[in-house]
Amino acid sequence: MKSVDAHLAECLQSVEPLHALDVPLLDAQGCILAEDVVAASDVPRFDRAILDGYALRLDDVAGANEHAPVLLPVVGDVVVGRAPVVSVQPGFTARVMAGAPVPPGTEAVVADAFTDGGVARVEIRRAPQAGEGIQFAGADVRAGQPVLQAGERLGAGHLGLLASVGRARATVRPRPRVVVLSTGDDLVEPGINAGPGQSFETNSYVITTQAREAGALAFRVGILPDDPRRLVDAIEDQLVRADLVVTSGGTSDRAYAVVRDVLTGIGTVDFGGVAMSPGLSQGHGVIGPDATPLFTLPGDSLGSYVSFEVFVRPVIRRMLGLAALHRSIVRAVCTEALASEGGLRDFVPGTLDVEHGRYVVRPRRGAGAPSLVGIGGTNCLLVVPESVTYVAEGDGVEVMVLEGRLS
Repeated sequence: MKSVDAHLAECLQSVEPLHALDVPLLDAQGCILAEDVVAASDVPRFDRAILDGYALRLDDVAGANEHAPVLLPVVGDVVVGRAPVVSVQPGFTARVMAGAPVPPGTEAVVADAFTDGGVARVEIRRAPQAGEGIQFAGADVRAGQPVLQAGERLGAGHLGLLASVGRARATVRPRPRVVVLSTGDDLVEPGINAGPGQSFETNSYVITTQAREAGALAFRVGILPDDPRRLVDAIEDQLVRADLVVTSGGTSDRAYAVVRDVLTGIGTVDFGGVAMSPGLSQGHGVIGPDATPLFTLPGDSLGSYVSFEVFVRPVIRRMLGLAALHRSIVRAVCTEALASEGGLRDFVPGTLDVEHGRYVVRPRRGAGAPSLVGIGGTNCLLVVPESVTYVAEGDGVEVMVLEGRLS
């Protein structure tokens, strides 16, 4: 039986980041940037008005107020999207729109609210400060300034920044395409009447969601029967769109045997035990002409869930080109006693909170066989080492934080 660390090392050994692609900006959403980006021009590219008002020189309106307004002739209008055709000479002003370039000679823009809104002549009823109402060229970004570094996951703000510096495309690591299948004659889809001895299929829904949360493009294929020919056909059909395949076997020995026999026939897949609970039975290898990585996760729901977090998620993050592959681990005080089976690394669902400036964790292991039922509110996994068989109330334990679920 392999250790958890040895199996994880084998899973990561043959996986490399996906080849970088040059893609349109919207296709880059959620991908990892594979290049450093330097601004080719200033942002904004020109001095522009940030409000509707009048461009003027400071000396012309020094001391202006509501009781002693200054009257100035208006030489013209400056609109958005066009270069100014007028300039601001001493003793004159020009109307400008918010976002428009300010005309030459402008030292400030006074808002419409502090004028009478005149067209040919205007009363200025407030003396602005130097630069007021103007956003100067390069105020946000200077030409030649680094704006993004390789390794950042691109979201809405990143894409907006790329667009603002004139980039229509980005070089990124694409999101891995993960195909998720479940096998078992005993499984039925939720929403369908389950017969005697049948169970609603949950694993593929959970795994697909976990893969998406990890940053992948995940596709749920659905339930496949314990039929070797149909299983082979289904898997081979999916390989054309898969960077990674994840299967979850049924609960029966026959279902597991079918998956094992089929996969060893179309690839190099190693099946064996890993010293962990849940998730004792694991399979990992490559299949198909492109040696597509494959994981076979246990049929029990909690074992499948934990196995994904420990083994599959780091592989997806390696494919994305991320440096940080693993969930954060923190030390927390355990609120109740917890027994663990010696020789196995025990992963126990729990609820992690911060109380009085320290992490506190409450195990949520139910009675009977481990399952996902009742752990919907969990946000962590307690990690009990192989050498520990008992955790007393108040002991410190290592806790794997499930990202985005810690309030």
